[in-house]
Amino acid sequence: MFVITADQVDSRHDVDRADAAMRALETAFGDELVLPVDQTAGDEIQAVTTSAPTALAMVGALARSGHWSIGLGIGSVRTPLPDAARKATGPAFIGARDAVEAAKRAESRFALRAPDAVERATIIEPLVSMLLLTRARRSEQGWEVADLMRAGHSQKDAAGILGISAAAVSQRLRAALWRVEDDARSSLEHLLAELDAEASPATRNGTDPTE
Repeated sequence: MFVITADQVDSRHDVDRADAAMRALETAFGDELVLPVDQTAGDEIQAVTTSAPTALAMVGALARSGHWSIGLGIGSVRTPLPDAARKATGPAFIGARDAVEAAKRAESRFALRAPDAVERATIIEPLVSMLLLTRARRSEQGWEVADLMRAGHSQKDAAGILGISAAAVSQRLRAALWRVEDDARSSLEHLLAELDAEASPATRNGTDPTE
């Protein structure tokens, strides 16, 4: 299971962004969520999914906004699940809590914890951070073409939508490191799925997941 706990950056000097972020995540990923996106405490939000691609995409969406420190916890959870993420427990939730605290000190504002697969998590965390930092350097024009490609458009389609030449689209994609991101994303999804399989070998029914 993948648990994301995100804490708003410098919330004392900013507007409350929790509601908007929760709605955005529900709209984009609702079908892949195990529980509704929840506000756990103060300006923290939490999301739970069984999908590695969804977990990575949610981390990317939150990081792109620049307003969140993001912790990703991977592991088993105590079942049956309650009706709200803030009531749930288990190694994945403990990992997400530890991770979000570490993320506050990280350059990428991201950290990964898997209490039952620490070594593998330590290897994967910097790879996700590198992807996020690469994306953070992308220009607004780069995001325009990257978003169109992610939505399934061809470069020719993107050129028509943006009113620029196909050559200009290609140039923007190169500057945005689109192909690098696309390849890295696929690899990271695979690595995260493997980590989940190692950290969540079985669901722990009705028992204390920390035992």
